[in-house]
Amino acid sequence: MLCAALGAVFLLPSVGAASRSDPSTTSTAASEIVAAIDAGHFREAEAAIAKVLSRPDITTEQRDALAFQRERMRRILLDFTLDADAVKARLRKQIPDLTDAEFAKWDHAGLLEKQVIDGRTLYFKRSPGNLFRLSAEARARRKEQTPFDDGPNEVLNDHHRAVRQAALAERSSSVLPRRESVTQILTVKADAVPAGEIVRAWIPYPRAIKGQQEDIRLVSSDPAGARIAPESAMQRTAYLEKKAVAGKPTEFSITYELTLYARYVDIDPAKVVRAPLTPELAPFVTERPPHIVFTDAMRAYSKRAVGDETNPYRIAQKLFAAVDTIPWAGAREYSTISNIGDYTLHAGHGDCGEQTLLLITLLRLNGIPARWQSGWIFSDGKYNNIHDWGQVYLAPYGWVPMDVTFGRLAAGANAMPGDDKLEWFYLGGLDAYRIAFNDDFSQPFVPAKTFFRSETVDSQRGEVEWKGGNLYFDQWDYDFRWHRVEKAEGAADTTR
Repeated sequence: MLCAALGAVFLLPSVGAASRSDPSTTSTAASEIVAAIDAGHFREAEAAIAKVLSRPDITTEQRDALAFQRERMRRILLDFTLDADAVKARLRKQIPDLTDAEFAKWDHAGLLEKQVIDGRTLYFKRSPGNLFRLSAEARARRKEQTPFDDGPNEVLNDHHRAVRQAALAERSSSVLPRRESVTQILTVKADAVPAGEIVRAWIPYPRAIKGQQEDIRLVSSDPAGARIAPESAMQRTAYLEKKAVAGKPTEFSITYELTLYARYVDIDPAKVVRAPLTPELAPFVTERPPHIVFTDAMRAYSKRAVGDETNPYRIAQKLFAAVDTIPWAGAREYSTISNIGDYTLHAGHGDCGEQTLLLITLLRLNGIPARWQSGWIFSDGKYNNIHDWGQVYLAPYGWVPMDVTFGRLAAGANAMPGDDKLEWFYLGGLDAYRIAFNDDFSQPFVPAKTFFRSETVDSQRGEVEWKGGNLYFDQWDYDFRWHRVEKAEGAADTTR
């Protein structure tokens, strides 16, 4: 299932190497503030923030990080808006005869995400809808047994079959190229910015990735003169500026073309060996706080999943299968979560980015290089959505794709010969219906933002600010449009 909303936390810098036992240090206060917010003690955190900000020795970086913790509390309250009665009311639209006992049972089982904030129990605004994804019992009680709006490629289909067949026939891991024209639109709501002020917008833009997406050409932008981030930007964007007009939305757009390829690597497990830890691979087997941390709970989960297996591909399969059993559910904004990998492990559910960060953490814990990728997915029909996936390094094959949210592809009632070979398609393969904007998470923009980002981890919807501060997601909208085109003769990569 896909990310319907992607939204982790701005890493609060420490001061010096002071010990946790010294409560007078700024670093200790900072970690305690983060922990207090995670525990729902907002008044306590606010008092601590004010105390630290009053110190004369605090740096600008530390001041900004503390200011973000205030912003994080505000964002959490935008996500957790429902009391128990409101959740029941929403559930009763699908389960008219819902009983208090049923609600209490599901609530006690942790199927309705909530947080106690300063003594008040507040539920995540998407928890009523998520319940039907997390509980078969609740699904069976729904008045309308309509299928979830998931992507067509989450189910084994002719596209997967064609990708594998072409890869084997052509002896290539990049096949079935398709030329797409894409328009991305970002619209700031009327009067969100005072008239005459400059609005600054960053719209995600595809990275040039050999064998995955090539020949990227900017066709047009509104306003004209979009500044495309360099190839080195791991979270690539097109930057635009426009003046706000009173009473009117401020709209930005870019249109580009690119050639997309499906990927399939025919992996022979017997040939996979432990990759040498080169300087290039070393960063991808290490921890990367705050979201990739080898906790005791992570080690225990890994041990249960992996057992005594030593083959890197088999280990990857076991971890992929384990995370694949964690059900998808719509996520709170990532900027509000202090450790996404750990959060997903304990929540018992996760969206695509949360599942991917958990899998990356587990692979790295086992010495297998893994990294992030994300962008947009779509279909030949009307379906499109933001999405996260990743890559794993398997010697001698190199970097290969992985999409644990799409997971293992089970052969259905209309199975065809060879479908059993496609079960692990998304551990080494990728459909041709996605565009990658990002090859890493939590990376700076070019040009840089002045204020906090709305999305501190991913970059798929865009970002907006003006001299008065960042514009959060409730102040603007975004859209993604696409159509298939024929590749022009002699088309060249004009991404510079």
